[in-house]
Amino acid sequence: MLEGKLVSTMKSETLRKPIALFYGILCHSLFVVAVGVMIYEMYFGMSRSWGALRSPWNWISNAALLLQFPIVHSLLLSRAGRFVLNRLAPRNFASALSTTNYVIIASIQIFLLFGFWSPSGTIWWQARGALLPVMVLLYASGWFLLVKSLFDAGITLQTGSLGWWSVLKNKAPAYPGLRTGGLFRVIRQPIYASFAITLWTVPTWTPDQLFLASSLTVYCLIGPLFKEARFRRLFGREFEDYCARHPYWFPWPRSARLENANKHNPNSDQIFYL
Repeated sequence: MLEGKLVSTMKSETLRKPIALFYGILCHSLFVVAVGVMIYEMYFGMSRSWGALRSPWNWISNAALLLQFPIVHSLLLSRAGRFVLNRLAPRNFASALSTTNYVIIASIQIFLLFGFWSPSGTIWWQARGALLPVMVLLYASGWFLLVKSLFDAGITLQTGSLGWWSVLKNKAPAYPGLRTGGLFRVIRQPIYASFAITLWTVPTWTPDQLFLASSLTVYCLIGPLFKEARFRRLFGREFEDYCARHPYWFPWPRSARLENANKHNPNSDQIFYL
């Protein structure tokens, strides 16, 4: 790598842009399809998915689909996972494209989970009449908060464009630092909290949706703990200070102790305390 550039050989330079565009189109196509399927299936309480297994095999299959997402998602963030991600791209671009490959795999996982869920066939409740637009608004609000959280966290990293765009421009990826603005000024894990909101504001409730929402909410509560452990290694005291002044999931009012501390700290812009 020379002065921040990814490649220097003529052969690599010839292939660089086609490779970048291929990974970019693949990544964003899968991402859009996966998110679209997820929004649609949850709107109908997981009652319209394509899985066709009958009880009890449907619950075994659905449990396996649920487990594969957090397990693979977490493993890919390990050293072994990074090795696998690097093997999924040409050697000269492997490191830069690792974030793009991460989103590609995550999108496939989401598509499998929501698209091939085997519905129980039971519908407990559906919003109707004047209640329907209320529930749709709540559901849409959850997704709005999730999108806002993704932008606050760094949308290029979250959607995989950071990797392939860096290859296209022949520059080393510029990874975002510790994010403390936007919704991260309110809680430390707005992405996970926002996703949990979408799980519980659907207009249709079934045993499937309850199973899905309960399981993924547990993941949304526990999963960020591993993320924060990585952040402590990466950002050290900066992240520790951020954690001390911001709640994990719920925006509790800040304490009188922090109020007094902030009065004597003109540089403090934190508004909540755990």
